[in-house]
Amino acid sequence: MRAVVCDAWGPPESLRIGELPLPQPGPGQVRVRVHAAAANYPDALMVAGKYQFRPELPFAPGLEFSGVVSAVGDGVDTLRPGDKVVGTATHGAFAEEVVAEAGHLVALPADTGDEALAVAASFLLTYGTSWHALKDRAQAKAGETLLVLGAGGGVGLAAVELGKRLGLRVIAAASSQAKREAARSRGADATVDSAAGDFRDQVRAHAGKAGVDIVYDPVGGPLTETALRSLAWGGRHLVVGFAAGDIPKVPANLLLLKGTALLGVFWGDFVRREPAASAANTRQLLEWLRDGALQPLVSQRYPLSQAPAALSALLARQAVGKLLVLPQLAD
Repeated sequence: MRAVVCDAWGPPESLRIGELPLPQPGPGQVRVRVHAAAANYPDALMVAGKYQFRPELPFAPGLEFSGVVSAVGDGVDTLRPGDKVVGTATHGAFAEEVVAEAGHLVALPADTGDEALAVAASFLLTYGTSWHALKDRAQAKAGETLLVLGAGGGVGLAAVELGKRLGLRVIAAASSQAKREAARSRGADATVDSAAGDFRDQVRAHAGKAGVDIVYDPVGGPLTETALRSLAWGGRHLVVGFAAGDIPKVPANLLLLKGTALLGVFWGDFVRREPAASAANTRQLLEWLRDGALQPLVSQRYPLSQAPAALSALLARQAVGKLLVLPQLAD
């Protein structure tokens, strides 16, 4: 089958378009004909050999996708060929077909159209991460103030939307006018320029002297400490990722002085370790998606041959919202 192939650890430019054997589903697994796959920061980390999990070379990257079931393994009775699904895999979605655990797939209505099926591929990881972060980890309460770093990216925009659903006042921080406008379009109450030298003063102008109650941080780098200093008494700082590339070293005394908490958010392990809670979250999110209460922003679609360019755009922090790879899209 046609796939994006990683032969050695390196940058997205080292990937090639080639052939890989058609994967066969084992017990408890399902093979899906990929309709769309989302480009995510962990995909780029995996290609570079810097992710928590290293597949055996060669492999196809891509962990989030939607499509149609083409085969099921032994013991799978919840799905059958022809079912439309959205889900995640350890890797392999930048290809014509991918294998995933049945428990990591969610069936979609049979009448789901091609466009809705494509948009669904952009949904689970970003909204799942942000909902788990805000609801489960931060235990956000209506009326609190949320500062979202990287608010123009996929998880950032999801955090903006979900923060508003929770009744939070949302301050969106992003490095470009286009990203700040995207955050506004998803309900942000205020925006700040995260690339400006007076970033902390901008936040204070919107949050007041008390500070913000929650920081949603998928960026890392120098912004982390600045945002941490902007927390109110009893505030929570959610560590979601390190899109800036640098893992910050946080002065522990900042946590002590304001009674704040630094909370790690690892949605992938949450799904594996707490499947019942994760499934309940997913059901709620998909219900909101079907009702139109959540509106994922897909800003660009790439054919399979341009998947490396999608990952490069992510690493350069050029993407607004989500980027999709469609194996059937003409080059």
